[in-house]
This record gives sequence, structure tokens and C-alpha cells, in this order.
Amino acid sequence: MNRIDRLFGITTLLQTKKYVLAEQIAEQFGISVRTVYRDIKALGEQGIPLGFEPHRGYFLVQGYFLPPVSFTPQEAGALVLLQALAETLADKSIQTHTATALQKVKAVLRAPEKDQLEQFTHRLKLHVPEYSPGEGDYLATLQLAIAERRVLAVDYCTKKGETSRRHVEPIGLVFYNFAWHLIGWCHLRRQYRDFKVARLQHLSATTLPFTCEQHLSLSDYIASLNLPYPV
Repeated sequence: MNRIDRLFGITTLLQTKKYVLAEQIAEQFGISVRTVYRDIKALGEQGIPLGFEPHRGYFLVQGYFLPPVSFTPQEAGALVLLQALAETLADKSIQTHTATALQKVKAVLRAPEKDQLEQFTHRLKLHVPEYSPGEGDYLATLQLAIAERRVLAVDYCTKKGETSRRHVEPIGLVFYNFAWHLIGWCHLRRQYRDFKVARLQHLSATTLPFTCEQHLSLSDYIASLNLPYPV
């Protein structure tokens, strides 16, 4: 990657995250931290408003956005694959957003690239009969609650067919054993629990914030499951 492409890539990375450490930039682009410092200086000299906070990293000053960019055929094709995954492994609450996002991608492609994308779209199918999404379209609500750290009110049906109302502080979503699982702190059981999304009878996001400031990480919880294969 030449320096111009790298500088553009760093700016794009900064636009997608609130803060980015120099070490993260170095790892992303395969360069040294010293080179990152030089690149950041070069971006500032070009008038891109950058800020820095100790222990948090670099950030773009609020209000600055890059103009819309075009996609390579390979990048657009990767998004088509992601849409196919969403259509197969997600529910309607997610599928709607992936479809509209792909439409925005197509809008900035040139005519030949659009034709190639359409050809690929019609020649890609996923067949996962083991997966059953359940009746509710909850994934988008779960995503938002996790991001905003909001308590969820859920009616959950156990394997025995018993339903109970729970208030859960969601820490993440995991897909394993051909099913989506909500991992969260259950107020009723006073411990972290694994809720199979297909067994949710009802779900709504409350306005209540988390009661715990620092929850167990999703990776640590998954490690405690001792699954026979990595997730």
C-alpha cells in the first residue's frame, strides 16, 4: 500500500471509531508506531482536524466527514456475501438494513461494476437447514441495547416449556450450535446467563441503564463455556 492510500485509509479508520490508538493504526496498516506519528502529522498539515486524548488515542474533530467514496468490485462483492449471510442467519430486523446498505453501495458504482455485482448476487446462495431463526425479529433491538447499555425486558421459555419474565443487561450476541444466543447479566438469577434467542417469547428495550459499570467481557464468558470448538 502506497502512502497516499494509507493516509486515506487512516482517515477512514478514524471516521469509523471514536478513538484509535497509534498501536491500533500500526497493526491495521502493518507499519511502525513512528510511521503512524509521521502520517498523523501529514494529515494535520493537509487540514484534516485531528485530536488526541491520552490513553484513548486519536480522533477526528466532530463535524468532519469524508465525502462519499466508491467501492472496488472486490469490496462490493464482499458486501454481497455479507448480505447473503444476513439473509440466511439473521432475522428481518437486520435483513432490511443490509438490503438498504447494499443499495447505497450500488449507487456509487459505475455501470460495469453494477452489472458484475448483479451477476454475483444471483449466483450466491447459502443453505443452512440446521438454523431456525424463531418467530421474533429481535436482533436489531438486541444490537441497539448492547450498544447503548440498556436493560432488556424479556419473556423467556426454557427447555422445559416454563416462561418467566427477566430483566437482562446484555453484554453480547454469539452464534454457535446453529443458533443465536444472547449473553447477559440476569437480574432474576443474579448471574450471567445464556438465552437462546429463538426461545424469546417477547423482548423490549427499557430506558434503564446498566447497574454494573464493568461487566464480564463476552470473550471471557465464551471461554467459560468450554466449547469443543472456538467461537
